[in-house]
Amino acid sequence: MNKKNIITVTFIALSLFLVLNSCKNKAKESNTTAASSSSENKDEETVYASDVIPFFDHWKLILGDGSNVGIANNFENKDFFYVTHDDDSDWVVFKTPNAGDTHGTSNNTRTELAQTKKWYPKTADDKLSATLKVMNVSATGDARVAASYSVVVGQIHSADKHENEPLKIFYKKFPGHTKGSVFWHYEINTAGDDNSGRWDFSTAVWGDDFSVVGPEANTYPAEPKDGIALGEAFSYEVAVKNGIMTLNFMSEGHETKTFTKNLVESEYTKTSDIPEQTQKLFVPLGQDGVERANAYAGEGCFFKLGAYNQTNGKSPEENKNWCSGAETHDGNLKKQYADGNYAEVWFKTGSISISENAVSNEGYFTKND
Repeated sequence: MNKKNIITVTFIALSLFLVLNSCKNKAKESNTTAASSSSENKDEETVYASDVIPFFDHWKLILGDGSNVGIANNFENKDFFYVTHDDDSDWVVFKTPNAGDTHGTSNNTRTELAQTKKWYPKTADDKLSATLKVMNVSATGDARVAASYSVVVGQIHSADKHENEPLKIFYKKFPGHTKGSVFWHYEINTAGDDNSGRWDFSTAVWGDDFSVVGPEANTYPAEPKDGIALGEAFSYEVAVKNGIMTLNFMSEGHETKTFTKNLVESEYTKTSDIPEQTQKLFVPLGQDGVERANAYAGEGCFFKLGAYNQTNGKSPEENKNWCSGAETHDGNLKKQYADGNYAEVWFKTGSISISENAVSNEGYFTKND
């Protein structure tokens, strides 16, 4: 082989080596980039509330800005509704400020699920259960106002006539206390067309009921015995069958409590039936109505679940039971969240059972959205 041929073969071999090595390096670089991209996608993958509690087909979600986002599968909003991880479990966070745009006619903000179907108590066989922990209630309020420092974590709501509430499940904790109270309310379905005389009757589960308030705006009552702390899990079960509502409350280290209430036959049809608690709380405000004899019979009812903040910025002069005079920073969300003027509730589990007699609840949303 002459010198020219030797040079040519050497050049070809060197070129082939460089091409193959380049391809190998590009393949390695491509594999590394793909692995990196896959890892980043995995880290950024969102866990949605509907992944944690797969029952969102049955609800529409109202946010703390008053908006109805509809059925919340694969949905999150970092201001109001998202998933967090704690104690080796995922929890669905419902968060809402003391003030902002509200849903319907309410004075209070909510991040809350509302059932898409309604059922009728007399023919019902419907059930809601949940395990949750309250992580925050408002840092401010008027201690004389019964609703201050409280949040509603579950409800039964009427979709018809007055749209009253045969059930509200509350958590309430005064500033400086370690333990708070869990209690439930029954609101009368007021007789007649004037609903201004409606009132609630409160029953303690653990701790005190709604009526225990402070003697002064910044003076608090004694801390409740057998109360529930912020961050302490508890569960409720609400069942309505053949007109009877049955409530079960469970929490580790606390006595399990069971209550029943007839939703289709009233015990408050006469002024003389008004309980002493109501005489003290509501009657002085002119809320002294009586209930229609068949209570919630014939009205479509539905479940709600989430964080319905009961502490607002309205003046206690308007209503000593419901207007808390709390800090709202004129509705500024970031400022309210920064100094603790909000409600936050985490749900670990939830389930709903719906009877065949349930029908669409779309009319309620049409009226209130």
